[in-house]
Amino acid sequence: MIEQLFGSKTRVKLLKLFYGNPNRAFYVREITRKIDEQINSVRRELSNLLSIGIITSDNNNNKLYYEINQKYEYYDSLLTIFGAPKSMSGKGNKESDSLEEDDEYRALGHVELIAYSGQLTRDLTAPIDVLIIGNVNKNAVEKYISGLETDEGIEIRYTAMRLDEFNYRRQIHDKFIIQILNAKKQILFDKKDILTTS
Repeated sequence: MIEQLFGSKTRVKLLKLFYGNPNRAFYVREITRKIDEQINSVRRELSNLLSIGIITSDNNNNKLYYEINQKYEYYDSLLTIFGAPKSMSGKGNKESDSLEEDDEYRALGHVELIAYSGQLTRDLTAPIDVLIIGNVNKNAVEKYISGLETDEGIEIRYTAMRLDEFNYRRQIHDKFIIQILNAKKQILFDKKDILTTS
């Protein structure tokens, strides 16, 4: 039904991809792989979304990247329809938060936060690409990162630390933590609003 409303299955998949990853930029072949659609169809719909102003494009390292335009007039409305569930951002109710965490991150251990940065948000100032906070299983985290590397086709820099260590390092203004806090991020899960509390 939503395809009829928005005119195209490919367009709906693109909107879900972009609004589900608001601080990520993607190149055409990566998009085609992620939404499993024909490249010509993807290019046509990207052109439509660009002309409307829903997405923006940027040339970087001889690749044309596309990302959501957060200044678009109807950004908030479309985010409500196509964005990641509220529980993924740590703002949902307690019950859906635990369901999401159980489904998505249970194998990693007790996860408090997962955020993307660096190469995954095209922020070259960031010291890492993935931040994981919580009491996690090292082997499970390595497996998760390995899967992400396969999906993204890049080598991922990551760090995993306990919440008390993160809070202590933030309190003493540790340079590494400050760089992470100042970098462009996509928060996948933040159980206790760790990155928004001071």
